[in-house]
Amino acid sequence: MTTVTILSGSPSRVSKTNRVAEWVKEQLQLLGHTVHLIRLRDLPAEDLLYANDSSEPIAKTHDWIQQSKAIIVLSPVYKGSYTGILKAYLDLLPEKAFKEKLVVPIVTGGTIAHLLALEYALKPIFSILGARDILHGVFILDWTLGHDDEGRLVLSDDLLSRMQEVIHAVSQLNQDRAVS
Repeated sequence: MTTVTILSGSPSRVSKTNRVAEWVKEQLQLLGHTVHLIRLRDLPAEDLLYANDSSEPIAKTHDWIQQSKAIIVLSPVYKGSYTGILKAYLDLLPEKAFKEKLVVPIVTGGTIAHLLALEYALKPIFSILGARDILHGVFILDWTLGHDDEGRLVLSDDLLSRMQEVIHAVSQLNQDRAVS
């Protein structure tokens, strides 16, 4: 099956963005994919701030990205763009780190005005990093995410449909490769 790396750019320990990242990870694992979830907030802050791309934790994440066929990048939108911690991490990636990879942006935001962060903030940087294909992505309004009595993430029918498209696109990579 396909190896996938998920980058969660939320600076908060508990966040809706991280809950969505966990949900995506679970869905892909249920389909047999190998999934690496990188919560950027858990990486050493000094390594991110001082651009120490040779530190063991940073180098390990770079290896995961290199091994992956798909990269799913999640971020809340703050002030019209992705988070600073995501920016600091993307700056540490080697040139063309996303070459020949499917890249999927998923952002959460408080207002529909943040929708433009997908097109004008994230997609250009993915292109610079050499992404093979960049999916349209998924924009999630914060208030549309809920949870059930056990605390599990609950997605609306519309959101579930859009997220299943992402899961399908990643799974299709394995089928396309088998046909080649």
